[in-house]
Amino acid sequence: MGFTQRDVAEFVRENDVKFIRLAFCDLFGELKNISILPDQLEKAFKYGVAFDASAVKGFLGVDRSDLFLRPDPSTMSVVPWRSMSGVVIRMICDIYYPDGTPFQGSGRYVLDKVKRRAAGMGYGCNFGAECEFYLFREREDGSTEPLDNGGYFDVFPKDRGENVRREICVTLEQMGLRPERSHHEHGPGQNEVDFRYDGVMETADNIVTFRWVVASVARNNGLVASFEPKPVPSESGNGLHVNISLVKDGVNIFDTDGELRRDAQSFIAGILGRIGEICAFTNPKESSYARLGACEAPRFATWSRGNRSQLVRVPFAYGDSKRIEVRNPDAAVNPYLAFALLLNAGLEGIENDEELPPECNENAYLAPEGKYPSLPSTLAEAKALAANSKFVADTLGADVAAAFLKD
Repeated sequence: MGFTQRDVAEFVRENDVKFIRLAFCDLFGELKNISILPDQLEKAFKYGVAFDASAVKGFLGVDRSDLFLRPDPSTMSVVPWRSMSGVVIRMICDIYYPDGTPFQGSGRYVLDKVKRRAAGMGYGCNFGAECEFYLFREREDGSTEPLDNGGYFDVFPKDRGENVRREICVTLEQMGLRPERSHHEHGPGQNEVDFRYDGVMETADNIVTFRWVVASVARNNGLVASFEPKPVPSESGNGLHVNISLVKDGVNIFDTDGELRRDAQSFIAGILGRIGEICAFTNPKESSYARLGACEAPRFATWSRGNRSQLVRVPFAYGDSKRIEVRNPDAAVNPYLAFALLLNAGLEGIENDEELPPECNENAYLAPEGKYPSLPSTLAEAKALAANSKFVADTLGADVAAAFLKD
């Protein structure tokens, strides 16, 4: 969005801003915030706003619990549904210790380290996200049922979520995001909204904003939104397909109509080689492993062009849309940690000039066990792999990895 501190201060003065919400995520991707009044804005930019980190899941203990939120002005957006009694704005924050050093447990700090590593290797990173969610009605007894019985690309009256999706898209636009497509997904009451790719940090921020908007718009319409990996056991799970493109010397390394260039091959190989170790972060719930291996969610570490049964596919696309798509993550991730691990795995592949395995051109859902490397089958198995991974500890920091896996 590109706002500066001066831009934010001018907007606050000129637009009757009443509250400023300072947002961040805990270690597990749950959104948190504190509201300040406009007269505290300058102090927040200069010093930060203190909070009790011992009360935030995965952060610090009570013996050393003071941390400070310092807003990133480039993330400023209006909160549209809170504007009736004066304007409310929101900024996403970086987190610091009292002495001004960055807090290593912040997902933005972890992702920024990997982003800077990519830049040092000469690569710019663009990420995109396709995020699925369910909409439920609440019954009088507090239980829920899917909003409709629609299926893939259905229309009204089978699709009862089109007005909610429209409101979500309008709200996202008002907040500075750029939704491109929305539609009903496979499951009853399941929906998808895709927004335009952006830099890796910006896309992680956008996912956090997106989940907040969806949950808020759904609740304002008397509904409940769910990003759980498998909210309806017999139906499709909620995926978060991650699209990645890298640019070097002004060229998208996946922009090819023939053989993939060597660094593109090695980037994919790096992800395939490390995916088992990072599944605890891309698939962080027990129900994540009920989702994998069915309904277009992969169970093997394979790749192909255009084949949706693979973990990594190279979609048929044009121009700046050429990319790879990683299909195992689900919608409950902490996007900062998941993106950091996926990107760093690919960069390690390039650095080590890793060899890409042969392309898998079959329907991988029908392949027998043992034919290809498998993803973990349970969260416990995924956590064990991650706990013993030097790659995970090096990427996230040993303390961050241990705190996440302890939960």
